[in-house]
Amino acid sequence: MGGVVEEAVPVGADGDAGGGSTARRESGPPGVGMRGPEREHAGPPTSGVAAGGGSGVRGESGAPGGRGEGQVGPPVGAVRAAEGGTARVRVGVPEPARWFFGRQRELKALHGDIERAGLNTIAGRRAAHTRVLLIAGQSGSGRTALARELARQVGRRYPDGVLHIRLTEPGGEPVPVERTARDLLGGFGIDVPPGAADDEMSEMVREALAVRRVLLLLDDAHDAEQVDLLLPENPDCLVVAVARGPLTGIPDIRPCTIGGLDAKAAMELLGTFTGSVRITVDPQAAESLAEECGGQPAAIALVGGWLATHPRVSVADVAKRLRAVPEDLGQPQGSRLLARAFRFVYEDLPPSTAGMLRLLSLAPAGLADAHTASALAGCSVSAAGAALDDLAALNLLRPVGDQFEIVGALAPMTRALMAAKDRPAEVQLARARMLERTVRLLQSCRAVTEPDGSPARKKLAALPRAVRFPTTRAAADWLTSRRPALLASARLAVADGELDTLARRLVSALVRALAAHQGTDAAAPDLYGLHQLVLGVAERQGLYREEAAALLNIGDLDARSGRTHDALARYRSALDAGRAANDHYATGRAMESVGGAYQELQDWHRAADWYGRALAQRLSRGERADEARLYGRLGTVHTYAARYGEALRNWRAAAAGFRRLQDLPGQARALSEAARVQEYAGRPEESLHTCQEAVEYARLAGDTRLQAALELRLADTLDRLGDPTAARLHRHASDRLLGTDSSTYEIRSTSAEG
Repeated sequence: MGGVVEEAVPVGADGDAGGGSTARRESGPPGVGMRGPEREHAGPPTSGVAAGGGSGVRGESGAPGGRGEGQVGPPVGAVRAAEGGTARVRVGVPEPARWFFGRQRELKALHGDIERAGLNTIAGRRAAHTRVLLIAGQSGSGRTALARELARQVGRRYPDGVLHIRLTEPGGEPVPVERTARDLLGGFGIDVPPGAADDEMSEMVREALAVRRVLLLLDDAHDAEQVDLLLPENPDCLVVAVARGPLTGIPDIRPCTIGGLDAKAAMELLGTFTGSVRITVDPQAAESLAEECGGQPAAIALVGGWLATHPRVSVADVAKRLRAVPEDLGQPQGSRLLARAFRFVYEDLPPSTAGMLRLLSLAPAGLADAHTASALAGCSVSAAGAALDDLAALNLLRPVGDQFEIVGALAPMTRALMAAKDRPAEVQLARARMLERTVRLLQSCRAVTEPDGSPARKKLAALPRAVRFPTTRAAADWLTSRRPALLASARLAVADGELDTLARRLVSALVRALAAHQGTDAAAPDLYGLHQLVLGVAERQGLYREEAAALLNIGDLDARSGRTHDALARYRSALDAGRAANDHYATGRAMESVGGAYQELQDWHRAADWYGRALAQRLSRGERADEARLYGRLGTVHTYAARYGEALRNWRAAAAGFRRLQDLPGQARALSEAARVQEYAGRPEESLHTCQEAVEYARLAGDTRLQAALELRLADTLDRLGDPTAARLHRHASDRLLGTDSSTYEIRSTSAEG
């Protein structure tokens, strides 16, 4: 994504050990001054936002390590990345993880559970649901690494892919069903209507899984309900759930509970950081250190990383010093050894680096780069980059492409430290700096799409080089790769409630950037959620104008998705908000939209009534372009209602309005519609004259396609008047205008077809 070359990572989110590059990340402008493969993309640095995270749907072949334990390489075969929600879905069988040790007994048991007959099979019935395996263990125990290794070993049995879906936010909250379903469907390339209800999307997920043979890895499940909503009613699928404890209520689930690694595997893991020599010279000390870590991969990775950065310190000395660190009795029993290892490493950090680590808890989706860290910590980009590399070397962070991610098992500890050591005002200031940087990047991302010499381009040239994009393609790639976390950033900013002005600016900048690069139709699902965020802020602060705008935008998206009754309710609410704000534009727009909704519902009387109200307001304000358009809309609904006299009067008024505006194409179209009404009313001679007038205005306007369509209408009218020779001439004229044969392009009036 975005041209990023993903690299090996040292630690899984729940703490499985790994190794990996800790090469220095260069600071500087987008695509400039970067070293190493992880900098091969041309986009700018993120500002507190990054790809992936959020809803946590993450593929087996995503950034190595994902947010779970362990890590995997790139996929075998094709990969499809979902673009919705706050996560990535990748479909493909993972390659072997470089740092997976032990767990052979557990793997054997899981394989046995896959092959073992279920209760329905024993009873002679076909299984109604998919087989569900549960891998239960504490965060940091290597549970996700085990699930991934199992998926690697059996994944090729599932030709439609292996999907890794994270069900818990980086902050610990369960991922909403809507986001998970949208991301999963995106992994299959299935579009979801913007604003679709949870039940509708859950049904779409079940329908998609019913005809596919897939392996779902549901990582960090919060509860049984989350898992149950995603279970395929397809016995050819397999679900592997990862959770802290049992998932009561899932039928015929097969649990596998894991603890720490055995001594041999733990020492092998430790040796990946320290090197084999330091292990072989004192194997008893290494075994003792692994025992002090409880065999937990996350704890071993921390002390192993510390040993790797302190080559002169012996393993025995580290075991002794770790033993001297008191356990935190406030932590759950299963997390105390990991918390002790974290404290051992954290307390050795320089104060500035420790402060940065704490503030990285604010990064949306849990990902950050040097620019994000710089904004959060209030330091230079180069200093932030050096600190991030130091933290990654200690396995407190994991490289993810050109960014860094707090190890998932450590995230609660860093948040607790921030709450205990940083004043609320300092935290809020750090968050504000990060959001401000994000706004500037989004403004730059949109400005690069404007023409050269435009005011937006001139403003872009005045921005610091670090937040400028060299090309439109670089900006689009950055927006695509960062979109999940940009959406997470907007949600978090709105939920905070104390930075509403910044939140509104962020959402506005994101809406404009998405529309500029992707178009409103392609970005509609994201835009729907963003407009809902604006609506929440507006209602909270009593900002009626913003409330009306958000309601109108949401109503438009509802209307495009076929939810006309929902759209109608939004438009009526927007009308009330517009009146409260004394916003004439909003009220006029809302009344016209209400009329459009009634027109879609084929309630011609109410549609005409609301169009008439909107027209009266436009007439009182002298808004001529809107007057002409509304006369046309009134003409349309009266035509549908077979009130041809009213329809003709309105279309002639529309034509007069366009004439005053010197809008020749608009005048030609209005006259063509007037001719159609005359034809419906049984006045073909008048229709012929009006249509000839429309053809002349279309010719003057240079609208070739409209002129050709009107020539065909003239031909149809002449046929009905008994002049086939003249009709044939007009058809030939239409063909010449279009440069095509009449058999390949023909526009005929409705009455001619009937």
